[in-house]
Amino acid sequence: MRNIDVCLSSEGTEVILATSSDEKHPPENIIDGNPETFWTTTGMFPQEFIICFHKHVRIERLLIQSYFVRTLRIEKSTSKEPVDFEQWIERDLVHTEGQLQNEEIIARDGHATYLRFIIVSAFDHFASVHSVSAEGIAVSNLS
Repeated sequence: MRNIDVCLSSEGTEVILATSSDEKHPPENIIDGNPETFWTTTGMFPQEFIICFHKHVRIERLLIQSYFVRTLRIEKSTSKEPVDFEQWIERDLVHTEGQLQNEEIIARDGHATYLRFIIVSAFDHFASVHSVSAEGIAVSNLS
C-alpha cells in the first residue's frame, strides 16, 4: 500500500477545533492543499488546532509549513472522540526571516485518529500555519 497525504481535506480530514479564527484565514486552510492559504493566530499563546482523520491512520512523516512559530507540540489520540491525547512530538523551530519554516518530522509510533497541534510560543505576537502534511496510510475505519 502506497503512502498518501492523509492530512488533506480531499481525503476526508477536518480541522475540528481551533483556538482562534480569522474569517480571511480560517483553520481549514491548513489542510486545503493550497500553498497560498493559511491559518493565523489572533495573539496570545498557547494556540492550538485539532485535526480529525475520521479513520485510524499510520503516519510516517509530517511536514509543517509555518511562520513565526517558536515551539510546537504535537499530541495524538487513537480514540473515537478527541480525548485521551498523549504527547508525541515537541520541537523548537528556527526563525526564518522572510520565508516559511519547513519542519520535517520522521514519525515514530504514528498511529492516530486525531492530532492536536499546540503552538506553545512564537517569535512574534502572531503566527501562521500554512500547511500540515502527513505522509501515511489509512489503517482502518472507525467502528
